[in-house]
Amino acid sequence: MNRRGFLGSLAAATLTASGAHAWWRSTAAKTPPLPEGAIVGATDSLGHRLRGGGFPAATATLKTPVVIVGGGIAGLSAGWKLLKSGFRDFVILELESEVGGNARYGRNTISAYPWGAHYLPFPTQESRAVRELLADVGVLHGDPFAIEPIYDERAINFAPQERLYAQGIWHDGLWPEVGVRQRDLDQYRRFQDLMATFKARRGADGRKAFAIPSDLSARDPDLLALDRLSMRDFLLQQGLDSEPLHWYVNYACRDDYGCRHDQTSAWMGIHYFASRDALAQDADSDDVLTWPEGNGWLVERLRERLAAHLITHALVWRIAERDRDMAVDAWLSQENRSIRHRAQTVIWAAPVFQLPQLFRELSADLTAAIGEFQYAPWLVANLSLRALPEERRGAPLSWDNVLYDSEALGYVVATHQHLTAHSQQTVFTWYQALCDGPPQQERQRLLETPWATWAEHILRDLSRPHPNIRQLVTRLDVMRWGHAMVRPRPGFVWGEARHQLARLQDRVLFAHSDLSGYSIFEEANYRGVRAAEQALQQLGIDYSSSVGI
Repeated sequence: MNRRGFLGSLAAATLTASGAHAWWRSTAAKTPPLPEGAIVGATDSLGHRLRGGGFPAATATLKTPVVIVGGGIAGLSAGWKLLKSGFRDFVILELESEVGGNARYGRNTISAYPWGAHYLPFPTQESRAVRELLADVGVLHGDPFAIEPIYDERAINFAPQERLYAQGIWHDGLWPEVGVRQRDLDQYRRFQDLMATFKARRGADGRKAFAIPSDLSARDPDLLALDRLSMRDFLLQQGLDSEPLHWYVNYACRDDYGCRHDQTSAWMGIHYFASRDALAQDADSDDVLTWPEGNGWLVERLRERLAAHLITHALVWRIAERDRDMAVDAWLSQENRSIRHRAQTVIWAAPVFQLPQLFRELSADLTAAIGEFQYAPWLVANLSLRALPEERRGAPLSWDNVLYDSEALGYVVATHQHLTAHSQQTVFTWYQALCDGPPQQERQRLLETPWATWAEHILRDLSRPHPNIRQLVTRLDVMRWGHAMVRPRPGFVWGEARHQLARLQDRVLFAHSDLSGYSIFEEANYRGVRAAEQALQQLGIDYSSSVGI
């Protein structure tokens, strides 16, 4: 057994449910009340205040050559690249109390845990900036551009990695196996062969058909035409109608894009399966990098480096073009005052839908293009448990645990990456993309549904594989993400609206992962680093490119 296998066995040693069984049998038969909990994190009131206005005039003016609006992965990556290039005269303005965007995390006496993005696949060779960042924070050792880089084994997901609950039993992996027919298995193989063909394909320009970042993908007309189909229709056109196959592809689209496979561009649906080909020493190709707090671990490393440049509780309420610079007005909610930054370049690293509300000089064409962006709402919950819950039969508790017949996406176990085996306490992070109705309708449902209703929904969902989970949960907190990620619907990914913003090179540079048409760490990092390099170029400052464009 190698060291990573040994570490995995230590983590797996905590996943026995024997202690939970004894506790469960001693409890009363009646249903216990809901545990303590609350709706936490981002509030809609700050963002919605932009519509009402009434902000105080700026009481101070500062000359700041580069202002980054938004402290998510894109904004932090932009700041990281500026620092790496020796440029320090910039600020990052973040609306919320903490940076990180949808990679934020929390912590309690049991463990750190994610509030959003919870893993990073091994970055492909095209994701150069991500590899540079991982080397900078000590996760990647040696040459970051090696074909098979060396990663810190403590950051590689421990076994067992994933399991699926279907037909009353847990089994390894996420492909449905229980109750499937031979024709289903045949279609599994056909689908996998088809995706392997797309993965191996190169375009007329020699590029991968499906690359990360997506900007580096081939542009052959037959490939781009896939964007006009939904992923569901693509499967049916290929004669793939297996119900469990459709479930799996639908799950993948909901998990990465926040929308069903009938709402997802076929180009992007195929991209999910055909874009990742990264290798790593002493690891399987489908392993990922993860931490108890998910990608919050990377957020924390970036926050440490950028602390002197971060301003939180800063709501940017106006951007105005001037003859020689840009005026950026931000309301500091903790101080109830506004400050003005006079900038040569503004890097917009917040979701693009917010910009027309505060940048009045934005052209009608760009405003119309921004109107084409749609966003998926998400619900995320963290459940603290006094002991591991009772298990149905089958595969043991894994890092990622998925339920077949569920509106939700399942849960990850924060303590799975712990090196200690002395505690039965754990934290489950549960996810659901709200995609059954139009995004605005689902956003309204997200906002109007009280905590107690969500808590009952979550516990009912998890009680099917874990009958005694309600008795074990000591706290259940919920975070609402109204605009969690842009939706890669058919016609949008390779449509004009997205590319109109991506091509823009002006004093306002767009840097959010919205510009990629979908939200993953590598795309946010790429967009932020690319915008930082454009800003450096505008300022006449030499730099070594990390994106190659």
